[in-house]
Amino acid sequence: MAKVAFLVDQIFEDSEFQVPYDVVRDAGHEAVVVGMRAGRELTGKKGAKITVEKGSADVTAADFDAVVVPGGYSPDKVRTDDRLVALTREAFEAGKPVAAICHAGWVLAEADIVRDRTVTSYHSIRTDLRNAGATWVDKDVVEDDNLITSRTPDDLPAFCDALLRQLS
Repeated sequence: MAKVAFLVDQIFEDSEFQVPYDVVRDAGHEAVVVGMRAGRELTGKKGAKITVEKGSADVTAADFDAVVVPGGYSPDKVRTDDRLVALTREAFEAGKPVAAICHAGWVLAEADIVRDRTVTSYHSIRTDLRNAGATWVDKDVVEDDNLITSRTPDDLPAFCDALLRQLS
């Protein structure tokens, strides 16, 4: 059983959090909502409510087997927390799966882990990812070693399949 960190803040894309979270749990893994402060209630773009289980000061990459970063406006907030960025970078450098969908590529760029990697994302941040050194492609899912990226909620089936494959 793997322990998976979901890095989330306010205005997350509801389905991009909930679908992978449920898939991970249904596969028998432990899913943990990690944010800036434990106990904080977060609201998704479409109104879903979740509560941060672990604050960024209380966890390290060593605590988890994988990291998932849902999209929406949440990644713009997550990337301002140095500890969440470091957790992402350290998990990636340790060879653990790091999965990002939609605007979550911002967190990957902030963690400086897209340089010389092939990724995808929501089209509006492709220039940000290219400027961070990535090769951007328009595909439903891209796996570049342990880095998994997708574009939109429509890509969730392929995104979740890639995540589960890397967790097993």
